[in-house]
Amino acid sequence: MTSQVWAASQPGDELPAAAEPRWLSEDEQKAWRAWLYSTQLLQDRLDRDLTHETGISHAYYEILVALSETPERMMRMSELADRCLSSRSRLSHAVSRLEERGWVRRQVCASDGRGQLAVLTDEGFAALEAAAPVHVESVRTHLFDQLSPAQVTAMRDLGETLLRHLDPS
Repeated sequence: MTSQVWAASQPGDELPAAAEPRWLSEDEQKAWRAWLYSTQLLQDRLDRDLTHETGISHAYYEILVALSETPERMMRMSELADRCLSSRSRLSHAVSRLEERGWVRRQVCASDGRGQLAVLTDEGFAALEAAAPVHVESVRTHLFDQLSPAQVTAMRDLGETLLRHLDPS
């Protein structure tokens, strides 16, 4: 399948041919769709289990986890957005909801006065500690219990390969 590129040209000028897409083979297409759909279903199941049992969405849980893993349980809002693969505005909205629960508070960054920090409160840490067993059981039930040790090793290899390509930082 080829496409033409339409551009202003002089009569007789040849247009460069567009590169053909590197179509997926049938096996690649099946692998891609199985991986994509299964990861979407897994994320949905983890979110439903966590929300049903704890009232914390998976997105909010990931924010609490990210903060809990940093020194002094605080992080710049911009860095937290990057870590959670979220837009700045979406993260700000989520942090506002977590502030309403008393689980996170914002404070001005002392080093430059312009940036804002999200700080995990003791109440937020307690909520995270209460939710963690529910989350890990859901991950174990819906992912690791379904895989052989060889598949877990292959999954880790695949994940690390993709991380090296997609997130070289």
